[in-house]
Amino acid sequence: MISRRKICIVTGSRAEYGLLSPLLHLLAESDAFSLAIVATGMHVSPEFGLTYQEIEKDGFTVTKKVEMLLSADSPGAIAKSMGLAMITFGDVWQELQPDLIVVLGDRFEIFAAVSAALPFNIPVAHLHGGELTEGAIDDTFRHCITKMAHLHFTSTEEFRRRVIQLGEQPERVFCVGAIGLDAIRLVKPQSRREFEKSIDFKLGKKNLLITFHPVTREAESAALQFSEVLGALDELQNTHLIFTGSNADTYGRRIIEMMVEYVARNSYKAVFFTSLGRSRYLAALHHVDGVVGNSSSGIIEAPGCGAATLNIGDRQKGRIMAQSVIQCAPQKESISTALDVLLSDEFQMTAKSAKNPYGDGYTADRILTILNACDLQDLAKKQFYTVERGFDE
Repeated sequence: MISRRKICIVTGSRAEYGLLSPLLHLLAESDAFSLAIVATGMHVSPEFGLTYQEIEKDGFTVTKKVEMLLSADSPGAIAKSMGLAMITFGDVWQELQPDLIVVLGDRFEIFAAVSAALPFNIPVAHLHGGELTEGAIDDTFRHCITKMAHLHFTSTEEFRRRVIQLGEQPERVFCVGAIGLDAIRLVKPQSRREFEKSIDFKLGKKNLLITFHPVTREAESAALQFSEVLGALDELQNTHLIFTGSNADTYGRRIIEMMVEYVARNSYKAVFFTSLGRSRYLAALHHVDGVVGNSSSGIIEAPGCGAATLNIGDRQKGRIMAQSVIQCAPQKESISTALDVLLSDEFQMTAKSAKNPYGDGYTADRILTILNACDLQDLAKKQFYTVERGFDE
């Protein structure tokens, strides 16, 4: 009898878990794999809502919890958190000895987890490699993770080519689409009334979902940039605002404080959530008039729900954008002008019909098919691939 192969999924945030959830369900149901889940980062921080509990509510067992966040978000604190994560993940990999580690994206806790796996020679599969977010240090983390990984699942063909350009073997790089679109296909969204009840907040004539993270290559300007966002939002008439908390990035806590302070002054039209959770977040995308801020969800998932997006500043600079995405500078005047366009009837129609460049919502199925056919033992043997001339792959 062939033994089941142990696959370990590492997740460090509410958003990341929501994206990985369809793959987790497929792996849990498969006879070929034994699933282990390691929750770290914001998942195990009371300050960020202990969102590992959402994983458990979905019926999964969290195999290990890795605490690594300090109660500060200065550059020094982030660096120390990374060091603590690497030390602890060394113990985790020593104990679990998985046949494959699966990670998504570009955050510092994922970088630490993958770095700690290197001495153990454990193969790593990486989702969403090859992308660019030039305004964030996550851009560098992502490319580093690509170079430490052995199997790659990209969201577009352009990003697949970039991973190969980084020296990865073409036969190990697969364009499968963005996994965030799977939940949009699989999860029936709450009705408007159900959504209002679930967040204990009445939607208005117009509604916006706001998520803003520090532009970590310009981290010290985070509060200044977000004050410009709030100034533009405050001028809107008959518009209700749903804020979701910033990530545990450098100076992200200050943005959260500003959100909470704004909502306290404007509770008749605004509400704040540290985390909406995946189902409520997807429902919000179906019921708001637009997504405002600089989260990747506005670029990747929002177009799949027909929602318009206002992407502010450079955090997501370099990503492929659907026609439903407006980009503007992080200045009040620019934001106000863009909001007028976003809320116009003409642009709302454009958003509803825009094609999403990130796939069709069957990414998890494609990944599972590839994993079933993959010899995991051979993955650990890795060679650099040189693109000689042109690009025929």
